[in-house]
Amino acid sequence: MATILIKSATIVNENKQYIADILVKDGLIDKIAPQINATADQVINAEGLYLFPGAIDDQVHFREPGLTHKADIRSESRAAVAGGITSFMEMPNTVPNTLTQQLLEDKYAIAAGSSLANYSFFMGASNNNLDEVLRTDIKNVCGIKVFMGSSTGNMLVDNPATLEQLFAQSPMLIATHCEDEATIQSNLAHYKQLLGDNIPVRLHPKIRSEEACYLSSSMAVSLAKKHNTRLHILHISTEKETHLFDNTIPLKDKRITAEACVHHLWFSNKDYETRGNLIKWNPAIKTENDREGILNAVLDGRIDVIATDHAPHTIEEKALPYLQAPSGGPLVQHALPAMLELYHHGKITLEQIAEKMAHNVAICFEIEKRGFIREGYFADLVLVDLNKPWRVNQENILYKCKWSPFEGTTFRSTIKHTIVSGNLAWSNGSFVNDIAGKRLSFDR
Repeated sequence: MATILIKSATIVNENKQYIADILVKDGLIDKIAPQINATADQVINAEGLYLFPGAIDDQVHFREPGLTHKADIRSESRAAVAGGITSFMEMPNTVPNTLTQQLLEDKYAIAAGSSLANYSFFMGASNNNLDEVLRTDIKNVCGIKVFMGSSTGNMLVDNPATLEQLFAQSPMLIATHCEDEATIQSNLAHYKQLLGDNIPVRLHPKIRSEEACYLSSSMAVSLAKKHNTRLHILHISTEKETHLFDNTIPLKDKRITAEACVHHLWFSNKDYETRGNLIKWNPAIKTENDREGILNAVLDGRIDVIATDHAPHTIEEKALPYLQAPSGGPLVQHALPAMLELYHHGKITLEQIAEKMAHNVAICFEIEKRGFIREGYFADLVLVDLNKPWRVNQENILYKCKWSPFEGTTFRSTIKHTIVSGNLAWSNGSFVNDIAGKRLSFDR
């Protein structure tokens, strides 16, 4: 494995900035010092560049197996690395759904032969696979995913007895998608009665409403408190939900944590007019007040991490009428640039970006030796030029689906180099390695 010497980087890590050199050796951060005089296979002059710990995305849908016309692990992991995301945790609503230990290990085998980024995969829960769920190895699987709302296939867990058992017996983190299905169906029936099948996408947040989100999230919190479950609620989309979470105790001691997604921090319901189904996500993008409330909760520690919910579909599918168009969109290539743009707008600091996209994800999931720039940790590193603008267009979009909700947006920050587990994977607009990722392990 090549040694890498990074010279004169401005390191953004653990709530401070400082200029230093870093020596990467045998996949690890070997040394951090003001000046390092060592021979290395690769030397990167990082003067004027900012060095972040590689982002860890705790929620992606890379569509393999079964839906690889939309995306696959190879294509989307490459897009992630180009965007400064060095590790991902992938969701179980592939085809077939990841509801057995064998299907879970099959996905790990695919990633081992194709992923440029480090990887982990959630075990999926259904109404009838509790025994399989409880066999999950807490040391080398990120968590259990529970869809408490509409999902693909046999993955809506709406049986109260099953939910009670899952929360009572799970030996590891449960990550939940929280939307109340009965509320959604009632809202949908109301608008169908008014408008038939010609429902405009701007009503998406009225159908997948604040009430639907809060009912489900508050139930999950109640179950977790009852059973002392390690609960992580994904993609908070309403200001109201943010008040379910605590910022008075250290993250490492929290039993209930929460995630915000980039699209809920960037877009609002006003953007449906121009972006249409391209920003149709579940849970829905809601009001400007919700967007600001979520950001405030990120900043004050009620929400712990920022992720993507990267969920690509083909542009042909997205062009269908609202009721037929699937929810979700691609984000991993543009998530860190978008958050850096919010930094340029004065809405978040560089230190907070490192905290919410790397440090806190590692703490939440108890990931071994990742998420921080520390000697002895895996070298997952991202060098950023904060003053090199670029415009998102068809030619530079790396997702297999070849579109982005950010198309036409100019970002002021460019990802210059990405190092994954000690391998230079992305450099100056080109991929350097084909497979660099390693399976994440957990200190539990």
